[in-house]
Amino acid sequence: MADGTFQTGLHSGRLDAEVLEENFSDLHPPLSGHEALVAADRCYFCHDAPCITACPTDIDIPLFIRQIATGTPEAAAKTIFDQNILGGMCARVCPTETLCEEACVREAAEGKPVTIGQLQRYATDTVMAAGNHPYVRSAQTGKRVAVVGAGPAGLACAHRLALNGHDVKIFEARPKGGGLNEFGIAAYKSVDGFAQAELEWLLSIGGIELEYNTALGQGIDLASLSSGFDAVFLGMGLGGVNSLGIDGDDLNNVENAVDFIANLRQSNDLSSIPIGRHVVVIGGGMTAVDAAVQAKLLGALEVTMVYRRGRDAMSASVFEQDLAASKGVRIITNAQPVAVIGEDSVTAVTFEFTETSSGNLKGTGETFDLQADQVFRAIGQTFDDAKLGLVLEGRKIAVDANGRTSQPGIWAGGDCAAGGDDLTVTAVAEGRDAAENIHQALSA
Repeated sequence: MADGTFQTGLHSGRLDAEVLEENFSDLHPPLSGHEALVAADRCYFCHDAPCITACPTDIDIPLFIRQIATGTPEAAAKTIFDQNILGGMCARVCPTETLCEEACVREAAEGKPVTIGQLQRYATDTVMAAGNHPYVRSAQTGKRVAVVGAGPAGLACAHRLALNGHDVKIFEARPKGGGLNEFGIAAYKSVDGFAQAELEWLLSIGGIELEYNTALGQGIDLASLSSGFDAVFLGMGLGGVNSLGIDGDDLNNVENAVDFIANLRQSNDLSSIPIGRHVVVIGGGMTAVDAAVQAKLLGALEVTMVYRRGRDAMSASVFEQDLAASKGVRIITNAQPVAVIGEDSVTAVTFEFTETSSGNLKGTGETFDLQADQVFRAIGQTFDDAKLGLVLEGRKIAVDANGRTSQPGIWAGGDCAAGGDDLTVTAVAEGRDAAENIHQALSA
């Protein structure tokens, strides 16, 4: 509408363009060459480096930092890309504070780790800015592999397969590739269209075709892929979102946090995004933090994250929790939603305090209300098996250590596969390793 009102309680243009630009600027600005050398000089270059063990993609971190220290960031980038072809994005979004940097000897000794993530970004950005791709495909094998999903797992798998000489066709449900990197993370973590720039750089190896707006059950099915290709890799992530399962969950302005984040990431005008004055985010993970912080940065007067257990049980790292608090987000723990209040649109949420006894969560019977004109659900995503006919483990695709599913010729990795944590870097590792196993199978 002309006055900026979209729905009851939601308004766009709460902040002017200059403030929004500042709010959504790069969370960790890139290091200069001098800063990178100073940061690299802090590394002990440990022989049995605990940071390598802590990295899901097993990057030789002391080696790439030494290469930066000796003035060869291009070599450092090659060391990173050998293990993690999406090393540029992972440098931006990985929870390094709970992975490599938490394991850093400097962290244990001084409480201040080597800034591994920023150094990784410095190296990878140096190569990508030059437009160079450090790999050349092996001789073509004549084998064709279908990859479902152009997210981190699918892209890592496709690149490694193409590197080994196979032709790859990626089927992506959305009109753009990148998956979580493009649609699922806070805008201030990946600025200036980096996800698409990284995608184009990755595809420059050749041998990879991308078909958009195509998903299992919508244009393709597993049977036709299995018969038309020599192997299939499934990396489509998680398509569903858990509901609150309480009265009022269907009221206006009760939304999925992942949709809010995706819409924000695709917006060319942040001032056009409607946001409430009193926003409640239900959940305790990275998605909850991303939604809560961005709601505050868009101009919400009050943003409250509510999590059913204690802070120590939140999947969002302490760094992310502190980031939310620093932006003015209030965090309430040990409380679970019991009802969303309102007629057509939400006006409040009723919560019940909880306690944990012998590992079991239970309500105390004591309740309180939070005023809310906008509510974001961030209580986890679900896998839509699309009647694949594959064996599931829990609610995801069961795979072995090599990513093989219950059906011969079909591999899976990333968030849709059981066994791993839902991190970009883990998805990359699973896609890469599955590709190597596919290559072995096709070369036998």
